[in-house]
This record gives sequence, structure tokens and C-alpha cells, in this order.
Amino acid sequence: MKKSYYILLLLITILFTYCTPKEDASTILGKSIKASGMNNLDKKNISFVFRGNTYESYRNGGSFSLKRIHQDSITTTDVINNNDFTRYIDGDAIKLADTTANKYKNSVNSVHYFAYLPFGLDGDAVNKELLTEVTIKDTPYYKIKVWFDQEGGGEDFEDVFVYWVNKETYIIDYLAYEYHVNEGGMRFREAYNRRTIEGVDFVDYNNYKPKSKSAKLIALDSLFDAGALELLSKIELENVSVK
Repeated sequence: MKKSYYILLLLITILFTYCTPKEDASTILGKSIKASGMNNLDKKNISFVFRGNTYESYRNGGSFSLKRIHQDSITTTDVINNNDFTRYIDGDAIKLADTTANKYKNSVNSVHYFAYLPFGLDGDAVNKELLTEVTIKDTPYYKIKVWFDQEGGGEDFEDVFVYWVNKETYIIDYLAYEYHVNEGGMRFREAYNRRTIEGVDFVDYNNYKPKSKSAKLIALDSLFDAGALELLSKIELENVSVK
């Protein structure tokens, strides 16, 4: 009787182990999008101040408008929407050379991109891979690599990202990326000051770079734990409003 019971228990354990679906990168990032409220951006007017400029966004289904507003003696407003990029000076649209327009567009888009992570990581042009599971500061994380297709991946499609997703909360506490503009480089960001406004999470970051040029992107978490990263700046969003 005991033998049969233990055999049955073993079979149940095996079935549970092999029949319970394991989470993949897409599933984990999907849960992260929901956990941070980034699935809840539609029809919300969101604004924040970053380094003296005001940023505004509005999304409705597949349409979007992303703005940067700089005010001094004149008001300069940069607008990205589904169709194009436009710069306005005191309300009047001005003509820019393509290279200049792309420079401003990328600058505006970059701030909005990081402000709303992990929004967009479920897009068709996004590739994802669950690398491993790691521990940072005694907290377990899923470590996920993200890269982009050239078609639909934006101007910086060659950039590669790594996200560390908390295994319990599905919140992204750390991220790193390798970029190729301006001679290239790597950054590692540590999230802090997380706050939820109207169901949407916003965070600030400690922004680090590796002290050694030989550092590898996927090893930046180990370097962070070892104190081998240099703090460059703080990424802080001020006066956040969600309506």
C-alpha cells in the first residue's frame, strides 16, 4: 500500500513538473506590462518634467502623440505622431533638414521610451529571450534580453537591452542597454522612487556605466553587485500628471 502511494505521489510530481507551463520571455514581459500599469495608457493625457523640459503624451488605440515643450523667450514644441515629426516655434511649424529632424525626433522619443517602460515590449518588431534567473541584492530576477527587427524597430533598432524582472512582483527593477550612436557605449539603470499615479507606475533611475571598456552587457548586473559601475547621473521625472 505504501509503495503504491509513493509511486502515485511520484507520478503526480512528474506530471506537475512537466505539464505546468514554464514562463517564457514574452509571458514574463506581458505580466510586467500589466504589473506596471503600462497596458492602461490609452486615452490618458500624461505629462512630466525632465531636465527643464515638459513632456506630454496621449495614446488612443494605435494612434499616439508625443511632445517635448521647451520654454524660454520663445516656446519650442517638438511633436511625434504616427505620421511624422514636426517642430513648432511659438505655434508655427518650421521646416527642418531631414538629419536635424531625425536628431530631434530621436531625442524626444528616447525620453518617452524610457519613461514608459515596459510599454511597447510586446510589439511585433521586438525579439525576446529569457537568458537565466539571477539574484541581485538577495532578490531573484528573470534576466531577459531584448533586441529589435530593422523593420518596425525604429532608428536605433541595433540597440540591445537587458531587463531584470522581479520574480515575485514582475516589476522591472534594473535594465541595461548597449547603444551605437555617438561612438556607442553601455548603461545600467537602477530604478528607485517608484510611484503609481492613476494606475500607472513611474520610476526614477540611477544611471551607471561600466568602469572598464571590456565589460559585457549581459554581465553588468554582476558588476553592479560588485560595485564596479560608475554612477553618471540620476534620471528623475518631476511633476508627473495623469488625467
